[in-house]
Amino acid sequence: MKTSDFYYDLPEELIAQTPLEPRDSSRLLVMNRETGEIKHQHFYDIIDYLKEGDCLILNDSRVLPARIYGTKDETGANVEFLLLRHIEDKCWEALAKPGKKAKIGTRFSFGNGLMTCTVTDVLEDGNRILQFECDGNFYEALDQLGQMPLPPYIHEKLKDKERYQTVYSRELGSAAAPTAGLHFTDELLQKVKDKGVKIGFVTLHVGLGTFRPVKVDDVTKHHMHSEHYEIPQKTVDLINETKKNGGRVISVGTTSCRTLETAAQKDGHIRASEGWTDIFIYPGFKFKVLDGLITNFHLPESTLIMLVSAFAGYDNVMNAYKIAVQKKYRFFSFGDAMIIL
Repeated sequence: MKTSDFYYDLPEELIAQTPLEPRDSSRLLVMNRETGEIKHQHFYDIIDYLKEGDCLILNDSRVLPARIYGTKDETGANVEFLLLRHIEDKCWEALAKPGKKAKIGTRFSFGNGLMTCTVTDVLEDGNRILQFECDGNFYEALDQLGQMPLPPYIHEKLKDKERYQTVYSRELGSAAAPTAGLHFTDELLQKVKDKGVKIGFVTLHVGLGTFRPVKVDDVTKHHMHSEHYEIPQKTVDLINETKKNGGRVISVGTTSCRTLETAAQKDGHIRASEGWTDIFIYPGFKFKVLDGLITNFHLPESTLIMLVSAFAGYDNVMNAYKIAVQKKYRFFSFGDAMIIL
């Protein structure tokens, strides 16, 4: 398949700039992946499409406030860093803007000296290696100084940092939110549990490669970025038990989906594991675990719309996106959702 096969025309005004309140008031497109049939609901109606004995798998990764603004010690020039990957202790790989100000050996200060860093290396792709210093806990300082690394298509400033976190986020480490989970409230999750639907957690720290465009014509030639994941034994037991009893395993988001399919054995059983995944799911992929998917509406020609097309069928998905545009759904991170069963 060609990358251009996954293009659709999206008016700019349909790109959601701010989250709705309350979280579960977003619209929900419901799709039958066998027939392609579509219904239009609200996210709080999702309870009607879940059955006793099903399980929801959520990604509990928490977004780092990874965008920090500092000044160059020598000149006072302004610089912006975006933390990408934790290497060890207080050492990070980061994007620098403007990069020419961040040469090896240069020192920067943040928050009137609350935190400092020194550039220790420049990588081939231009990313910097930064060694930070601060009094006390690095993450507490980062929380005080940093801003959420909102996607480039969001131009409005976020009033509340927690609106770019899921209500169940725990494990700090993502550069972007697992956005399908943003629609859940604590109350809605309780209703899910009360219906007899079990909830399990995986962790996949979302990298900025999520927003990296596919630059090759042939989909199969694209190489995915690696992201760190963990599946605990408790979740493994829940999934295997659900399958054994005839229940459905429903992934909340493409990150949870990629994590499950990474850890799946050929017979569909999952095993507890931790590591890095660069799994690329596109049409033709044979799913071993997933029975359902809750997801947002994704960018044209992105690996995410390819994953959804692999699960629900290319024609079904492209038709659903066409209808969503016609019905003026809200798109991308702060937009509306769909459930595919």
